[in-house]
Amino acid sequence: MIKYKHPYFILETKDLSYLFSVMPTGQLEHLYFGEKLKDQTYEALHTKLDAGMGSTIEYVNKQGKVFLELMPLEYSGIGKGDFRLSPLEIKMPDQTFVSDFIYDHHEIISGIVKSEILPYADANLDEAFSLIVTLKDHHANLELKLIYQTFDQTNVFTRKAILINHHEQAVEVRKIMSMMIDLPETDYDLLTFDGGWIKEAHIHKRSLSYGIYINDSKTGASSNKHNPGIILSKKDANQDYGVCIGINLIYSGNHYEAVEISGHGSLRVMTGINPYLFEWTLKTGETFETPEAVLTYSNTGFNTLSYHFHEFINRHIIPKPFIKKLRPVVLNSWEAFYFDFNQRKLLHLAKEAQKLGVELFVLDDGWFGARNDDHQSLGDYDVNQKKLPQGIDGLAKKINRLGLDFGLWFEPEMVNPRSRLYEMHPEFAIQIPGRMPSLGRNQLVLDLCNQKVIDYILNELSKIIEHAPISYIKWDMNRHITDMYSSSIDSQGKFFHTYILGLYQILNTLKSKYPNILIETCSSGGNRFDLGMLCYGAQIWSSDNTDPIERLKIQEGLSYLYPLSTISAHVSMAPHAQTLRKTPLSTRFNVASFGVLGYELDLKYLSPVEKKEIKKQIDFYKNYRELFQFGRFYRFDQGKDNQKIWQVSFEHKHILGNYQILQKPSPELDTLKLKSLDEEFIYDIKSLNQGLAIERFGHLIAHALPMKLNPEGFVMRQIKKHKMLDNATESYQASGRMLQHGIKIKQQFSGTYYNSNTRILGDFGSQLYVVEPTNMKEVAHERD
Repeated sequence: MIKYKHPYFILETKDLSYLFSVMPTGQLEHLYFGEKLKDQTYEALHTKLDAGMGSTIEYVNKQGKVFLELMPLEYSGIGKGDFRLSPLEIKMPDQTFVSDFIYDHHEIISGIVKSEILPYADANLDEAFSLIVTLKDHHANLELKLIYQTFDQTNVFTRKAILINHHEQAVEVRKIMSMMIDLPETDYDLLTFDGGWIKEAHIHKRSLSYGIYINDSKTGASSNKHNPGIILSKKDANQDYGVCIGINLIYSGNHYEAVEISGHGSLRVMTGINPYLFEWTLKTGETFETPEAVLTYSNTGFNTLSYHFHEFINRHIIPKPFIKKLRPVVLNSWEAFYFDFNQRKLLHLAKEAQKLGVELFVLDDGWFGARNDDHQSLGDYDVNQKKLPQGIDGLAKKINRLGLDFGLWFEPEMVNPRSRLYEMHPEFAIQIPGRMPSLGRNQLVLDLCNQKVIDYILNELSKIIEHAPISYIKWDMNRHITDMYSSSIDSQGKFFHTYILGLYQILNTLKSKYPNILIETCSSGGNRFDLGMLCYGAQIWSSDNTDPIERLKIQEGLSYLYPLSTISAHVSMAPHAQTLRKTPLSTRFNVASFGVLGYELDLKYLSPVEKKEIKKQIDFYKNYRELFQFGRFYRFDQGKDNQKIWQVSFEHKHILGNYQILQKPSPELDTLKLKSLDEEFIYDIKSLNQGLAIERFGHLIAHALPMKLNPEGFVMRQIKKHKMLDNATESYQASGRMLQHGIKIKQQFSGTYYNSNTRILGDFGSQLYVVEPTNMKEVAHERD
């Protein structure tokens, strides 16, 4: 709901309020953002400047005067007395950089303000409201529209800006943020989600003090270096307590988030397109639209903040055909074969996968041209007939006859210099005439500023998609952008943003033509995990690192901003290609199940008992798929430095994951504690029965056998293929109140002896616990 009560704008969601007002001088004063207000008068929220401040500049116009540097503002400019970071930098027709935008008029509408060129949060008319506040710089004859939108049920506000040039001369836009907000307090920490390839989205917390903090990307994508999502949290905040503010951006290119603590006790934060190498000529009558920024708030910690983000994404970002639609269990061919496959190998793998319960078979890189390694053929779409004599169509139909859906990998934004496309059209690649271009993974980036390139990609993709039964696309992008140049634009300051607009044009066309194809986007893993890509693909490959211990950090970091339904996670072989760490099969599943489950391995290298375990895993996941993909996710504050705990809840069902990083000698006794249960319900708690590989005991197994056998001998090797040891399975009954307080569980192995009641975790061990009301029928009746 949005209301205007002169001079106040009151924006409300189910639980939150956001207030600002028009100052007498025409600027917009930020008043409040937080828990929903019931007050009817707001005078007490205004900043009172009764004494001025030394060295400040007094802004004066016909309506009054004000010290802008001391005011909490909704948007600011340059050259009128506010010396904090500006969200806007424009070279004006008179060649100055001074801007002075003041209130002109506003409009309130039901629904959202859609974009023709950028992805946006979608909603029905009754789910969202929009406020368009029009500001004008009368001297430069420019109009700035600040657009605010409320998404009631998810407790999210969005903001964007549209600049219109009414002047007879062009202006140069060098910086234009989607959102700026000034907060009256500075006792915040800044959480960012940073890393690199195979170590994405690691959480970093910085205590803020006087100065400026930047979180950005310069790679041409939202990047694995710094995700565009950030969180401001009060210093005492934790997972379930305290104030925190979440900000994200619906954009897939270079982004920029800045936080400034001023010398007068205010905090300014902004987000938008990175001004790095950005310069946009805006001619008479032209407009420039920023991406949409996303804003939410919690006064009960990070878990609530994440829930707001998760619900917002699942309701308003994900493509409509996939909203709340269960995602299939995938087997991807990449780590099974890399480039070394043929139709016979693929069909054998698919047949075995189907027996285990897999639903979707995905052929990854290597199916086109002479693509036997990563040095050639990107950009070409002719099927490798030696590998696939019946083509993609023939393979896909055979996969379908096995009872599996078929998916296919593409990397449409890239080209190898050794390709037919590059030989015919070297001008399609991004490179500067006369300079030697830099390569990444032996490839160049195609120029998506060029409409001919966009048309080529769409035409080639459509020919493949329309001639084979493809239900899933994996869209990859395996390098950063360098040598930024396009002959298709009049200024190279437009390059990065124009590239992203070209990408969105392609994705939007595919989304319209093939709305029911599930797209999973990828960029060397999580190099482009952002809200912009999620508007076109319902899930994202979060990392090329399938080691579950590393995935604990990666997936937990992403969970602060993105729901489990968007996080693609696979079980692979161990030792893991990325770390050489050997982890239990159970832990690989227990981590990957908190997301969109898939497998990425050659099943012929698994023993019969491992295949049996995987079938059990997939059956279990399918039984609780809705819970894992669309349940409410909870993180736990770190109790032990070698432990991580996750919980997911849907209606009255709960699953808790307990993960041990490294074994400690003579470990502490463990308590099992859950969150958000109905205190009066009686619950059954059962641990998932998971096998324990005999090889984990090494030579020690010889001491537990009734006869002496060589642990590495022929007999034991045969036993290991067909038998796993039982790990202590637990079963308890307790009230919701008792479970939230904590119950004692079976003792972990402590270096003494092993029996059927001893929990064996060891290094990298884990357990899942299923928690359900004792009498689900009565619960269902009460709910109805």
